[in-house]
Amino acid sequence: MKAEKTEAPLRRSNDRAHGTAPSRHGARDDVDVTALDLPAAVLGAEMAAYFRKCEDKIGFVPNVLKAYAFDEAKLSAFAAMYNDLMLAPSGLTKLEREMIAVVVSSYNRCYYCLVAHGAAVRTLSRDPVLGELMAMNWRAATELSPRETAMLAFAHRLTAEPWSVVETDRAALRGAGFSDRDIWDITAVTGFFNMSNRVAAATDMRPNTAYHAQGR
Repeated sequence: MKAEKTEAPLRRSNDRAHGTAPSRHGARDDVDVTALDLPAAVLGAEMAAYFRKCEDKIGFVPNVLKAYAFDEAKLSAFAAMYNDLMLAPSGLTKLEREMIAVVVSSYNRCYYCLVAHGAAVRTLSRDPVLGELMAMNWRAATELSPRETAMLAFAHRLTAEPWSVVETDRAALRGAGFSDRDIWDITAVTGFFNMSNRVAAATDMRPNTAYHAQGR
């Protein structure tokens, strides 16, 4: 969805006259949410309340929700799946699920998800360095536990070479302490973010700028 555009002031000549460089904030991430012109639908009571809850809880509505808001049925389905995978009870911690999201998104070079979920890793772990490691090269994170290493190696393999996953990969997860239900959850989170990464890439979806400062 393209949010309503507001034109930036024409400052180029004044900037040069005063010896300052033009603003480098050229991504317009909070203005052009995607590259598609999909007018927002009028939301029903449930989803309108969900947007208000986002505003109250985190201070803004994530741009991914705005992107889906052209079709309330698709928005509702996306939000339900996301909330179930990332927030519902699971043998995986919230941080572990966010780590999977970032490792998958790093492989796929997904700008939106790296920014949004990198912020979540930094915030949940209270470790900005871990957030950077997950985004850049999770294998450089030498303090990862054997459980985390096994989980992220599986998510990476499933993302990069899904056809190569065999029983020994599942056995490695069991050996690290994961139950078969946990393996399902690791797989589902990995699959969800591969889908989301591709939607974000195809539509040039842009993250809220507020994410960049979170957990720093």
